[in-house]
Amino acid sequence: MITSLRNQIIILPQESETVLVELRIDLETTPFDLDRTLRCGQVFRWEKIHKCWYGVVGETVIKIKQDHHILIFQTYPKDLDPEFIERYFRLQDNLHKILASIDRDEHINLAIRELFGLRLIKQEPWECLISYICATYTNIPRIKDMIERLSKMLGEKIFFNGKLFYTFPTRKALAQATLKDLLKCKLGYRAKNVLKTAKLINNNQFNLATLKRLTYDEGLHQLLTLKGVGHKVADCVLLFSQDKLEAFPVDVWIKRIITKYYPQHFPKNMLHLKNGQSLKNRKISEFGRQYFGKYAGYAQEYLYSYYRERTRKVVNKLQVLRKKHSC
Repeated sequence: MITSLRNQIIILPQESETVLVELRIDLETTPFDLDRTLRCGQVFRWEKIHKCWYGVVGETVIKIKQDHHILIFQTYPKDLDPEFIERYFRLQDNLHKILASIDRDEHINLAIRELFGLRLIKQEPWECLISYICATYTNIPRIKDMIERLSKMLGEKIFFNGKLFYTFPTRKALAQATLKDLLKCKLGYRAKNVLKTAKLINNNQFNLATLKRLTYDEGLHQLLTLKGVGHKVADCVLLFSQDKLEAFPVDVWIKRIITKYYPQHFPKNMLHLKNGQSLKNRKISEFGRQYFGKYAGYAQEYLYSYYRERTRKVVNKLQVLRKKHSC
Protein backbone atom coordinates (compact mmCIF):
# COMPACT_ATOMS: atom_id res chain seq x y z
CA MET A 1 0.00 0.00 0.00
CA ILE A 2 2.69 2.46 0.96
CA THR A 3 4.78 1.71 -2.14
CA SER A 4 1.93 2.84 -4.39
CA LEU A 5 1.65 6.05 -2.39
CA ARG A 6 5.32 6.88 -2.66
CA ASN A 7 5.28 6.36 -6.39
CA GLN A 8 2.73 9.15 -6.65
CA ILE A 9 4.73 11.91 -4.92
CA ILE A 10 5.13 15.04 -7.07
CA ILE A 11 7.29 18.03 -6.15
CA LEU A 12 5.88 21.26 -7.57
CA PRO A 13 7.87 24.42 -8.22
CA GLN A 14 7.05 27.12 -5.67
CA GLU A 15 8.37 30.64 -5.20
CA SER A 16 7.60 30.78 -1.48
CA GLU A 17 9.98 29.75 1.28
CA THR A 18 9.05 26.06 1.21
CA VAL A 19 8.51 23.26 -1.26
CA LEU A 20 4.93 22.42 -2.21
CA VAL A 21 4.38 18.67 -2.36
CA GLU A 22 1.56 16.63 -3.86
CA LEU A 23 0.90 13.20 -2.40
CA ARG A 24 -1.51 11.20 -4.55
CA ILE A 25 -3.57 8.55 -2.79
CA ASP A 26 -5.45 5.61 -4.26
CA LEU A 27 -8.70 6.17 -2.36
CA GLU A 28 -9.94 2.70 -3.29
CA THR A 29 -7.17 1.03 -1.31
CA THR A 30 -6.35 3.92 1.06
CA PRO A 31 -9.57 5.79 1.92
CA PHE A 32 -8.87 9.06 3.70
CA ASP A 33 -10.86 12.15 4.65
CA LEU A 34 -8.64 14.95 5.92
CA ASP A 35 -11.49 17.18 7.17
CA ARG A 36 -13.17 14.44 9.18
CA THR A 37 -9.85 13.30 10.61
CA LEU A 38 -8.83 16.76 11.82
CA ARG A 39 -12.31 17.85 12.98
CA CYS A 40 -13.12 14.85 15.14
CA GLY A 41 -11.53 16.12 18.36
CA GLN A 42 -8.49 13.85 18.70
CA VAL A 43 -5.99 16.71 18.13
CA PHE A 44 -6.19 20.29 19.39
CA ARG A 45 -3.67 22.35 17.43
CA TRP A 46 -5.12 22.32 13.92
CA GLU A 47 -7.15 25.12 12.38
CA LYS A 48 -8.81 25.38 8.98
CA ILE A 49 -8.22 28.72 7.26
CA HIS A 50 -10.09 28.99 3.96
CA LYS A 51 -9.39 25.67 2.20
CA CYS A 52 -6.19 24.73 4.05
CA TRP A 53 -5.49 23.20 7.44
CA TYR A 54 -2.62 24.60 9.52
CA GLY A 55 -1.08 22.69 12.41
CA VAL A 56 2.11 22.66 14.44
CA VAL A 57 3.64 19.20 14.75
CA GLY A 58 6.84 19.09 16.77
CA GLU A 59 8.95 22.03 15.64
CA THR A 60 7.27 22.35 12.25
CA VAL A 61 4.17 24.04 10.84
CA ILE A 62 2.23 21.93 8.36
CA LYS A 63 -0.13 23.47 5.81
CA ILE A 64 -2.23 20.84 4.06
CA LYS A 65 -5.38 20.43 2.01
CA GLN A 66 -7.09 17.55 0.23
CA ASP A 67 -8.33 17.71 -3.33
CA HIS A 68 -10.10 14.39 -3.73
CA HIS A 69 -7.22 11.88 -4.08
CA ILE A 70 -4.44 14.45 -3.74
CA LEU A 71 -2.91 15.76 -0.51
CA ILE A 72 -1.10 19.06 -1.12
CA PHE A 73 1.16 20.18 1.70
CA GLN A 74 3.96 22.54 2.74
CA THR A 75 6.02 22.40 5.92
CA TYR A 76 8.20 25.00 7.62
CA PRO A 77 10.92 25.46 8.82
CA LYS A 78 11.71 21.76 8.32
CA ASP A 79 10.92 20.05 5.03
CA LEU A 80 9.03 17.02 6.28
CA ASP A 81 9.02 14.17 3.79
CA PRO A 82 5.83 12.53 2.47
CA GLU A 83 6.58 9.47 4.60
CA PHE A 84 6.07 11.64 7.70
CA ILE A 85 2.63 12.67 6.43
CA GLU A 86 1.81 9.02 5.78
CA ARG A 87 2.84 8.07 9.32
CA TYR A 88 1.17 11.04 10.99
CA PHE A 89 -2.20 10.38 9.35
CA ARG A 90 -1.74 6.60 9.67
CA LEU A 91 -2.18 6.02 5.95
CA GLN A 92 -0.48 2.64 6.46
CA ASP A 93 -3.48 1.40 8.48
CA ASN A 94 -5.64 -0.96 6.45
CA LEU A 95 -8.86 0.99 7.01
CA HIS A 96 -11.04 -1.46 5.08
CA LYS A 97 -9.91 -4.30 7.33
CA ILE A 98 -10.22 -2.22 10.49
CA LEU A 99 -13.73 -0.98 9.76
CA ALA A 100 -14.91 -4.44 8.71
CA SER A 101 -13.58 -5.75 12.04
CA ILE A 102 -15.46 -3.21 14.19
CA ASP A 103 -18.67 -3.11 12.10
CA ARG A 104 -20.66 -5.23 14.53
CA ASP A 105 -24.05 -3.51 14.83
CA GLU A 106 -26.30 -0.82 13.38
CA HIS A 107 -24.96 1.94 15.64
CA ILE A 108 -21.32 1.66 14.62
CA ASN A 109 -22.42 0.95 11.04
CA LEU A 110 -24.16 4.34 10.87
CA ALA A 111 -20.99 6.02 12.09
CA ILE A 112 -18.79 4.15 9.61
CA ARG A 113 -21.02 5.02 6.64
CA GLU A 114 -21.20 8.69 7.63
CA LEU A 115 -17.52 9.18 8.54
CA PHE A 116 -15.80 6.76 6.15
CA GLY A 117 -12.21 7.89 5.65
CA LEU A 118 -11.66 9.19 9.18
CA ARG A 119 -8.34 7.94 10.53
CA LEU A 120 -6.61 8.08 13.88
CA ILE A 121 -3.63 10.44 14.05
CA LYS A 122 -0.21 9.33 15.30
CA GLN A 123 0.62 12.00 17.87
CA GLU A 124 3.90 12.85 19.58
CA PRO A 125 3.76 11.21 23.05
CA TRP A 126 4.89 14.20 25.17
CA GLU A 127 2.46 16.69 23.66
CA CYS A 128 -0.32 14.09 23.65
CA LEU A 129 0.15 13.38 27.37
CA ILE A 130 0.14 17.01 28.50
CA SER A 131 -2.72 17.91 26.15
CA TYR A 132 -4.95 15.19 27.56
CA ILE A 133 -4.12 16.09 31.15
CA CYS A 134 -5.38 19.56 30.20
CA ALA A 135 -8.44 17.94 28.59
CA THR A 136 -9.93 16.57 31.82
CA TYR A 137 -13.47 17.72 32.68
CA THR A 138 -13.73 20.44 30.05
CA ASN A 139 -14.67 21.02 26.40
CA ILE A 140 -12.66 21.22 23.20
CA PRO A 141 -12.65 25.05 22.84
CA ARG A 142 -11.24 25.39 26.37
CA ILE A 143 -8.67 22.65 25.76
CA LYS A 144 -7.49 24.43 22.62
CA ASP A 145 -7.30 27.71 24.51
CA MET A 146 -5.19 26.23 27.32
CA ILE A 147 -2.77 24.59 24.92
CA GLU A 148 -2.48 27.74 22.81
CA ARG A 149 -1.73 29.82 25.91
CA LEU A 150 0.91 27.31 27.06
CA SER A 151 2.53 27.36 23.63
CA LYS A 152 2.56 31.16 23.42
CA MET A 153 4.11 31.46 26.86
CA LEU A 154 6.66 28.63 26.74
CA GLY A 155 7.03 27.57 23.10
CA GLU A 156 9.08 28.97 20.20
CA LYS A 157 7.70 31.31 17.55
CA ILE A 158 7.42 30.26 13.91
CA PHE A 159 6.37 32.79 11.26
CA PHE A 160 4.89 31.12 8.18
CA ASN A 161 2.57 32.25 5.38
CA GLY A 162 2.05 35.61 7.11
CA LYS A 163 0.87 33.91 10.30
CA LEU A 164 2.49 33.44 13.71
CA PHE A 165 2.59 29.94 15.20
CA TYR A 166 4.09 28.51 18.39
CA THR A 167 5.69 25.15 19.09
CA PHE A 168 4.44 23.10 22.02
CA PRO A 169 6.61 23.62 25.14
CA THR A 170 9.52 21.23 25.56
CA ARG A 171 9.76 19.08 28.67
CA LYS A 172 12.47 21.33 30.04
CA ALA A 173 10.53 24.54 29.38
CA LEU A 174 7.39 23.21 31.03
CA ALA A 175 9.27 21.69 33.98
CA GLN A 176 10.98 25.03 34.65
CA ALA A 177 7.74 26.99 34.55
CA THR A 178 6.12 28.15 37.78
CA LEU A 179 2.68 27.27 39.01
CA LYS A 180 1.77 30.94 38.55
CA ASP A 181 2.80 30.70 34.88
CA LEU A 182 0.49 27.75 34.29
CA LEU A 183 -2.40 29.36 36.14
CA LYS A 184 -2.04 32.34 33.79
CA CYS A 185 -2.65 29.87 30.98
CA LYS A 186 -6.08 29.09 32.52
CA LEU A 187 -5.19 25.51 33.49
CA GLY A 188 -6.90 25.80 36.86
CA TYR A 189 -6.54 22.71 39.07
CA ARG A 190 -4.74 20.96 36.18
CA ALA A 191 -1.72 23.26 36.59
CA LYS A 192 -0.29 21.33 39.57
CA ASN A 193 -0.69 18.01 37.77
CA VAL A 194 0.92 19.28 34.57
CA LEU A 195 3.85 20.74 36.48
CA LYS A 196 4.48 17.61 38.59
CA THR A 197 4.29 15.32 35.57
CA ALA A 198 6.53 17.60 33.49
CA LYS A 199 9.19 17.64 36.21
CA LEU A 200 9.06 13.87 36.59
CA ILE A 201 9.54 13.31 32.85
CA ASN A 202 12.18 16.03 32.51
CA ASN A 203 14.16 14.40 35.35
CA ASN A 204 14.02 11.04 33.51
CA GLN A 205 11.97 9.49 36.29
CA PHE A 206 9.37 8.39 33.74
CA ASN A 207 10.23 7.32 30.18
CA LEU A 208 7.42 7.72 27.65
CA ALA A 209 9.47 5.92 25.00
CA THR A 210 9.24 2.60 26.87
CA LEU A 211 5.44 2.50 26.72
CA LYS A 212 5.36 1.32 23.11
CA ARG A 213 7.23 -1.85 24.07
CA LEU A 214 4.74 -2.69 26.82
CA THR A 215 1.39 -4.41 26.52
CA TYR A 216 -1.76 -2.31 26.81
CA ASP A 217 -2.28 -3.34 30.46
CA GLU A 218 1.35 -2.68 31.36
CA GLY A 219 1.29 0.74 29.69
CA LEU A 220 -1.96 1.63 31.43
CA HIS A 221 -0.50 0.70 34.81
CA GLN A 222 2.59 2.84 34.20
CA LEU A 223 0.65 5.91 33.05
CA LEU A 224 -1.71 5.77 36.02
CA THR A 225 1.25 6.54 38.30
CA LEU A 226 1.50 10.06 36.83
CA LYS A 227 -0.25 13.05 38.38
CA GLY A 228 -3.38 14.05 36.53
CA VAL A 229 -3.61 10.78 34.61
CA GLY A 230 -6.73 8.71 35.14
CA HIS A 231 -8.04 5.89 32.96
CA LYS A 232 -9.45 8.17 30.27
CA VAL A 233 -6.24 10.19 29.87
CA ALA A 234 -4.12 7.02 29.92
CA ASP A 235 -6.29 5.40 27.26
CA CYS A 236 -6.04 8.50 25.05
CA VAL A 237 -2.24 8.54 25.35
CA LEU A 238 -1.99 4.82 24.59
CA LEU A 239 -4.36 5.06 21.62
CA PHE A 240 -3.17 8.27 19.99
CA SER A 241 0.58 8.12 20.65
CA GLN A 242 1.57 4.55 21.53
CA ASP A 243 -0.09 2.42 18.82
CA LYS A 244 -2.35 0.66 21.33
CA LEU A 245 -5.34 0.56 18.96
CA GLU A 246 -7.32 -1.60 21.40
CA ALA A 247 -7.58 1.30 23.88
CA PHE A 248 -11.15 2.56 24.33
CA PRO A 249 -11.18 5.96 26.11
CA VAL A 250 -14.39 6.77 27.98
CA ASP A 251 -15.54 10.36 28.38
CA VAL A 252 -19.01 11.78 28.95
CA TRP A 253 -19.93 11.32 25.26
CA ILE A 254 -18.88 7.69 25.08
CA LYS A 255 -20.62 7.00 28.37
CA ARG A 256 -23.88 8.42 26.98
CA ILE A 257 -23.52 6.45 23.73
CA ILE A 258 -22.80 3.13 25.43
CA THR A 259 -25.51 3.66 28.05
CA LYS A 260 -28.10 4.48 25.38
CA TYR A 261 -27.24 2.02 22.62
CA TYR A 262 -25.50 -0.90 24.37
CA PRO A 263 -27.27 -1.31 27.76
CA GLN A 264 -27.97 -5.01 27.12
CA HIS A 265 -24.27 -5.72 27.69
CA PHE A 266 -24.31 -4.52 31.32
CA PRO A 267 -26.16 -5.34 34.55
CA LYS A 268 -29.08 -2.90 34.82
CA ASN A 269 -27.98 -1.45 38.15
CA MET A 270 -24.43 -0.68 36.95
CA LEU A 271 -25.35 1.89 34.31
CA HIS A 272 -27.51 3.89 36.72
CA LEU A 273 -25.17 4.11 39.69
CA LYS A 274 -24.74 7.64 41.02
CA ASN A 275 -21.52 6.71 42.80
CA GLY A 276 -18.56 4.68 41.59
CA GLN A 277 -18.21 6.65 38.36
CA SER A 278 -14.58 5.60 37.72
CA LEU A 279 -15.53 1.95 38.19
CA LYS A 280 -18.36 2.33 35.70
CA ASN A 281 -16.02 4.00 33.20
CA ARG A 282 -13.52 1.17 33.53
CA LYS A 283 -16.28 -1.37 32.89
CA ILE A 284 -17.37 0.55 29.78
CA SER A 285 -13.76 0.66 28.57
CA GLU A 286 -13.41 -3.09 29.15
CA PHE A 287 -16.63 -3.67 27.24
CA GLY A 288 -15.37 -1.59 24.30
CA ARG A 289 -12.12 -3.56 24.08
CA GLN A 290 -13.86 -6.91 24.33
CA TYR A 291 -16.78 -6.10 22.02
CA PHE A 292 -14.89 -4.27 19.24
CA GLY A 293 -11.61 -6.15 19.59
CA LYS A 294 -8.09 -5.07 18.68
CA TYR A 295 -9.27 -1.98 16.80
CA ALA A 296 -11.61 -0.73 19.54
CA GLY A 297 -9.92 2.68 19.43
CA TYR A 298 -11.19 3.23 15.90
CA ALA A 299 -14.69 2.23 17.01
CA GLN A 300 -14.48 4.74 19.86
CA GLU A 301 -13.47 7.58 17.55
CA TYR A 302 -16.17 6.80 14.99
CA LEU A 303 -18.90 6.53 17.64
CA TYR A 304 -17.72 9.65 19.48
CA SER A 305 -17.46 11.76 16.32
CA TYR A 306 -20.72 10.62 14.74
CA TYR A 307 -23.01 10.98 17.74
CA ARG A 308 -21.39 14.20 18.94
CA GLU A 309 -21.84 15.75 15.49
CA ARG A 310 -25.40 14.46 15.23
CA THR A 311 -26.26 15.98 18.62
CA ARG A 312 -24.71 19.30 17.56
CA LYS A 313 -26.88 19.38 14.42
CA VAL A 314 -30.03 18.68 16.46
CA VAL A 315 -29.16 21.46 18.93
CA ASN A 316 -28.54 23.90 16.06
CA LYS A 317 -31.91 23.06 14.49
CA LEU A 318 -33.69 23.59 17.82
CA GLN A 319 -31.99 26.97 18.22
CA VAL A 320 -33.12 28.03 14.74
CA LEU A 321 -36.70 26.96 15.50
CA ARG A 322 -36.70 28.87 18.78
CA LYS A 323 -35.52 32.01 17.02
CA LYS A 324 -38.29 31.68 14.44
CA HIS A 325 -40.95 31.26 17.14
CA SER A 326 -39.62 34.18 19.15
CA CYS A 327 -39.91 36.58 16.18
